[in-house]
Amino acid sequence: MLTLQCPYCGVQADETELAPGHEAHLKRFSVGSSDEEFEGYMFARKNPKGVHFERWRHAYGCGKWFLAARDTNTLEVFGTYSAQSTEPPADLVAKIKQKRPDWEGYK
Repeated sequence: MLTLQCPYCGVQADETELAPGHEAHLKRFSVGSSDEEFEGYMFARKNPKGVHFERWRHAYGCGKWFLAARDTNTLEVFGTYSAQSTEPPADLVAKIKQKRPDWEGYK
């Protein structure tokens, strides 16, 4: 079972307490965007086998959204961080690179 630590309230929550929010760090397009940009935002999602950054909500806890880095193949969780972050924290990226030397990096 997937277990994530909420960075706001500090609770180790299993996936039954959480609600998935799909891919993290998406650039949202709206008014003034081209049809291709909006279509990409709405429908194009990464689905990697390996390291992935996702949004999660602590639905049965504090109710806040947060971001998580995990391996979709092994379910190993590298860490969680604030939903207001525009990119993964440098220490988290370093931790991932240490455990997965072949990882090509964020984005």
